[in-house]
Amino acid sequence: MFRQLILGVGNNWLVAHTMQQYGMQLGARRFVAGANLDDAIGVVRDLNEKGIDATLDHLGESVTQLRQAEVARDSYLNMLDVIHAQGVRSHVSLKLTMMGLAINLDAARDNLRQIVERASDYNNFVRIDMEDSRFVSDTLALFQETWERYPDSVGAVLQAYLYRTMDDLTRLSETRKNLRIVKGAYMEPATVAFPSKPDVDDNYVRLVKYSLSKGNFTAVATHDETIIGQVLRYVKEHQIPRDAFEFQMLYGVKQSVLEELALDGYRTRVYVPWGHDWYAYYLRRIAERPANLLFFARNLMKR
Repeated sequence: MFRQLILGVGNNWLVAHTMQQYGMQLGARRFVAGANLDDAIGVVRDLNEKGIDATLDHLGESVTQLRQAEVARDSYLNMLDVIHAQGVRSHVSLKLTMMGLAINLDAARDNLRQIVERASDYNNFVRIDMEDSRFVSDTLALFQETWERYPDSVGAVLQAYLYRTMDDLTRLSETRKNLRIVKGAYMEPATVAFPSKPDVDDNYVRLVKYSLSKGNFTAVATHDETIIGQVLRYVKEHQIPRDAFEFQMLYGVKQSVLEELALDGYRTRVYVPWGHDWYAYYLRRIAERPANLLFFARNLMKR
């Protein structure tokens, strides 16, 4: 209910216009590294010094013209060039609708191929983000195709709040993959997604345990310390090697927890988003946790 309310209000034209004008000053900068790549590289370098790896995400979704998708593709090719030149420890993540998926499947496929090929040349890695339920099947199909050509350079994301995800995970796990497990942040109907948070949490833990048991490299992407504790118990009880998984969090949320995990010798990673098109991302961060809305409200009162 909270998520639906925030996403509904946030998509109001007047609210969206006001937020896009003033939101960075009202708290968005906590979750977004900056408007340009130089800002983001600086954040990555600071994280690396604390023993934490990063994944850079150039914010943007659902382009409406193929030329826009080509510009987005070129921004990722440049990002991989800069990461390599700067010597920072960072992967990249992308949304396929930014690469043209909603317009032309073949164009999205070719844009993705070029980016993953560049990452492979640099011995780097591309995470294909998951979007709302309309795009899950096409996203996983393109991931599978790309993985068959570049198995060490591309990974996918699975969302625990979707009913279908365990079936998707079972199919993908026929051959070991690199998979990121998240809870899910889009507004979905109860016909396709668990409406109850406890059910999502339970499914999340089931997915992580299953993925680890099948030998997938599993990115445990959560800020929920209870779930992190459950995963730690599982990997210790089942003697899962530490190089078979990592803990991931979003920039601006509970970094101290990730720092402690890094000090304990666990692999850790922060998703670092950057760019001008930050509003939809920030709205989902507010919708995920009431505490994020309180953070925004405190900044609003200070103005």
